[in-house]
Amino acid sequence: MECNTIEKEQHKKEMRAIQDSMDVLSGKWKISIITSVCLYNKRRFSDILNDVVGISNKMLSKELKELEINKLIKRTVLDTQPITVKYELTEHGKTLQTIINNLTAWGIEHRKKIIES
Repeated sequence: MECNTIEKEQHKKEMRAIQDSMDVLSGKWKISIITSVCLYNKRRFSDILNDVVGISNKMLSKELKELEINKLIKRTVLDTQPITVKYELTEHGKTLQTIINNLTAWGIEHRKKIIES
């Protein structure tokens, strides 16, 4: 069945939206970082480093900066000795909660299916 012009434009718009999302969220680490912060509400750098297996300090710092630029993560420096930095999801970042929940559920089911094979 062929799409009409209006449907084609709508599909193009949807494809652009997916690409925009993937531009912000793709990569080896971003979803894991967001999940770490999402599950615990507020996380210190070292907590995220422990949660995200295999990520280096330098890469975590880079990824957190990108997530901050995209207004998904908020960085707060606390006036403590030594200085403590906490990360939390912004209101915009919290809109990813449903996606994280869906990915979690899908991942659990997918692992079961693969193990059963």
